Amino acid sequence: MKQLAILGSTGSIGVSTLEIVAAHPDKFRIIALSAGKNLELFARQIRQFRPKLAAVADRTDIPRLKELLAGQDLEITGGVEGLCAVATADGVQMVVAAIVGAAGLMPTAAAIRAGRDVALANKETLVTAGHLFMELVARHRVKLHPVDSEHSAVFQSLEGHRNEDIARIILTASGGPFRETSLERLQQVTVADALNHPNWSMGRKITIDSASMMNKGLEVIEARWLFNVPPEKISVNIHPQSIIHSMVEYLDGCVIAQLGTPDMKAPIAYALSYPERVSTGVKPLDLTELSALTFFKPDLDRFPCLGLAYHAMAAGESMPAVMNAANEIAVEAFLDNRIAFLQIPQVIEQTMNRHQAHPLTSIEAVLEADRWGRETARTLCVKGAR
Repeated sequence: MKQLAILGSTGSIGVSTLEIVAAHPDKFRIIALSAGKNLELFARQIRQFRPKLAAVADRTDIPRLKELLAGQDLEITGGVEGLCAVATADGVQMVVAAIVGAAGLMPTAAAIRAGRDVALANKETLVTAGHLFMELVARHRVKLHPVDSEHSAVFQSLEGHRNEDIARIILTASGGPFRETSLERLQQVTVADALNHPNWSMGRKITIDSASMMNKGLEVIEARWLFNVPPEKISVNIHPQSIIHSMVEYLDGCVIAQLGTPDMKAPIAYALSYPERVSTGVKPLDLTELSALTFFKPDLDRFPCLGLAYHAMAAGESMPAVMNAANEIAVEAFLDNRIAFLQIPQVIEQTMNRHQAHPLTSIEAVLEADRWGRETARTLCVKGAR
């Protein structure tokens, strides 16, 4: 039985992970959980899965959680220290890193240093500090299994093959709700429009990233570190049906792809159970029901965030951390109706233009670059607010 800790148990990835755990009580056991602000759901999860340790991101929420869990026998903590305690709890064999954004850096690093395997859903970890995290993974000899559907697809398509035979990694993208929207119409889109994803059910921040295609840009940078391939060997294809989750093209011209119904429970389960497979309840794919599988290149005029991510990856050093920080602030401002949708890439680009990339030699240095990016982007959002 594999003993798990989940960082971010009330988010979409965390909820799906717990559904898999509930379906396979003979294979998985929850030791520790952490969550953000959804305390009522968190309390229900704790009562059902009975972890030994629970942590909330904000320490001021501890009294309320204790009130909701009166009579429960467990330790409750909070803050960054609490998240790191969950990631390193005694008995944990694998940590599901599902906290959204740069907030996942410290607890994910703590898990690796403690020798815990990681099922990684927090792409910002590798975006902001890829070289540092991959060095940690190698030093502590832990396994890092991707949870993102695209990276899980690449991981599966690489099984049994040599990295030196890779010609290209092809990440697929649905194109989100605006793949056919004119630039003129994009100037008027609302938060509700951007949150209306055609294929996937995700959290608000990730859904906006999908609408802007920054999510795919982050995934390109993540793939560069996960699979140890140079940036020029990673490309993106728009695939509206979201059936092929990504592909690997080899030097001999062969392409291996992973297909499936768009449901995050499948890649989560594979990360948890690898190299075995377990049932997930995901509807099997019936190719005879599909009318077509289509692909086309992304329009960087409509989706400048993807181009900005490639630029940040090329600049390297501290630039991806600053880009990611600026995106988080810009998305937050858009969700709060303080800036327009098309101002998201403008804020990111202006923040990047003001930054001089420099080497990052520690997680603390990454967090400092993140702080600078956030402060700069906040100033720009105030200036650009409608």
